[in-house]
Amino acid sequence: MRYVAPARDAFDRGVLASPPLSLWSAFASLLEGATWPDVQRLNDLLPRDDDVRFVAQDRDLLADGLHYEERIARHGRIATRPDNWHDLFNALVWVRYGALKRALNARQMAEIERMGPRERSRPQCALTHFDEAGIVVSLRDGAMLDAWNAHDWHALFWTHRAAWRSGEARVELFGHALLEHALTPDKLLVGKALVVMGDGDAMARCAEAIASGAILNDPQELRPLPVSGVPGWHERTADEAFYAEAPCFQPLRVGRVYPEPLRYGA
Repeated sequence: MRYVAPARDAFDRGVLASPPLSLWSAFASLLEGATWPDVQRLNDLLPRDDDVRFVAQDRDLLADGLHYEERIARHGRIATRPDNWHDLFNALVWVRYGALKRALNARQMAEIERMGPRERSRPQCALTHFDEAGIVVSLRDGAMLDAWNAHDWHALFWTHRAAWRSGEARVELFGHALLEHALTPDKLLVGKALVVMGDGDAMARCAEAIASGAILNDPQELRPLPVSGVPGWHERTADEAFYAEAPCFQPLRVGRVYPEPLRYGA
């Protein structure tokens, strides 16, 4: 069933005080205000010398006949629907993680040139899934990765809860559709994850690997992670039974094997 975001004048603004949306508090005025920010206000968030700009999506813009990604690559124009949560969050992700967005766009363009604008390749599906629902997870402890590989959610989130609380394990939410879904209280969120082991700038490491074509060549590279299980991200994470009862904590599918995580300097 297609997700329908709550109306701006009716949504529970309390969700902005809890993860994941609380991690975007720098943009709180754009999210909690009574009126929608226009593209000029969004463009004001970008560096003045940036080579991309948000442009209202209307009939005149679409008359160029270009694919969404082509319009960005050729003209630096990011089509943005007015009064739309999905596109507002997309704009905020561009502002915060521009290098990662550019890497995805460059790869999408390479696939469009190879496949044509009407066909979709396995890499395109992977790139789109990450763009919409992607998260980047940084881990230091190999035992946590082993638990994740086995879908041992109790071990990953409960046994190792101190690592999540201390920041030794952390999640950076990138997918704008996932941010949109977070507007609905109590919605159980599952992201499509890339994993980076060790300490460093995980988002930059992912951008580098995407741009080089080393990753996101198939949707199966992405690991599901029920981010609602991260301690503090859902009201029930203080309840051990949550990790056995909630439907987002699915068992590992027979035959499913995940790729090795990204590492720094590799």
